[in-house]
Amino acid sequence: MSAAARPRVVIVGGGFGGLFAAKFLKHAAVDITLVERTNHHLFQPLLYQVATGILSPGAVAPPLREVLKRHDNVKVRLGEVTGFDLDARTVHVEHPASARDLPYDFLIFGIGVGGSYFGHPEFAPHAPTMKTVEDALTLRTRIFGAFEMAALTRDEDERRAWLTFAVVGGGPTGVEVAGQIAELAHRSMDRNFREFDPSSATVVLFEGGEEILPTFGDRLSGKATHELTRLGVDVRVKTRVTDVTRDEIVVSSADGEERLACRTKVWAAGVAASPLARSLAEATGAEVDRAGRIQVLPDCTLPGHPEIYVVGDVMALDGLPGVAEVAMQTGIHAAASIKRQTAGEGDPRPFKYRDLGSMAAVSRFRAIVDFKGIRVGGFVGWMMWAFIHLTFLTGFKNRFIAAIRWVLSFVGSARTERALGWDRTRATFASAETRPPDDS
Repeated sequence: MSAAARPRVVIVGGGFGGLFAAKFLKHAAVDITLVERTNHHLFQPLLYQVATGILSPGAVAPPLREVLKRHDNVKVRLGEVTGFDLDARTVHVEHPASARDLPYDFLIFGIGVGGSYFGHPEFAPHAPTMKTVEDALTLRTRIFGAFEMAALTRDEDERRAWLTFAVVGGGPTGVEVAGQIAELAHRSMDRNFREFDPSSATVVLFEGGEEILPTFGDRLSGKATHELTRLGVDVRVKTRVTDVTRDEIVVSSADGEERLACRTKVWAAGVAASPLARSLAEATGAEVDRAGRIQVLPDCTLPGHPEIYVVGDVMALDGLPGVAEVAMQTGIHAAASIKRQTAGEGDPRPFKYRDLGSMAAVSRFRAIVDFKGIRVGGFVGWMMWAFIHLTFLTGFKNRFIAAIRWVLSFVGSARTERALGWDRTRATFASAETRPPDDS
């Protein structure tokens, strides 16, 4: 430990792991610097509701400075970590206006993971993932813009292509976004267009495995498939995506290859850690898994470096899933360990995960929940899903806003977040949040 008056803790990443670690250390005798590329904490489980017009970006992305304003021992620094000097115990940070090295006595690394295209980065421009606010706004523009383009064309084949939505990946994110696009087309868009019937839109969900939501078990997976089918979603399992272009998606199954004319694609399959995670692993001698996540010791530290903790989705330990609950608990575990060490209390303790269950909202008032062997679906599952998500949303204002928007969208049919405009310089639609100023 350094000779500084108070131990210095650097937290890399303001996701669930980093934020919960910082909050846990509120009253600890340490000085904390939290480094994040964006100025907000992102509640990623509800990002698909931003993409489908239910919630605003601010409802799921509160400013970190606002969340931590009462934590006097925390400084928030906007910047990107580009490297580490483990011998000198410094983190190199590129700021918007400069660069600097941040010294640390303890390091908590929790930058999360991004989407993976399984070796096909050329798919990315045509099928965005849903990992950031910018991703969600891009998809929101493409989804609502597709309906606008369908109204402008007189060619039926082209209109059909605009009204075909492909979602790749049958995990919770893919299921939730497919269900909401179907709800949007069949319910929220009713009587919005005179040129065509929005309910004629086609939503196709592609999953390479035997079933969607495989971790939930056969019964709940079957319930989810039944509910999506009832909504009009075409669920295709054992189907692998082989190519994605601007105008179509190519898939392969036991029936052979198929080309589907489709202008709007969503990629919800696979995750991959950033190169920074791999470089940290190599520097410490830690191994990484196929997704690039860092294999940690039982106490979430790295080999030979008990001062470095890896938390959240970027951590690999005992096959734990990359979900918010794991990130929260590992962040708190790291913070508690640091608090004990600075107080000279005991040896490191292994991390013990408390499984809070898994859940996915399939459609309006329909969700599936797997909690400690209790597996429920339908309206009861949706009520449990709503309660848990409201509980974990950061800040009372965001919880209140989310509850009001859910009433408007699910009890009623309003999708209030659907503003976009025509960007003539790029000949495309742009969302209200990202549209450049008109200089004409």
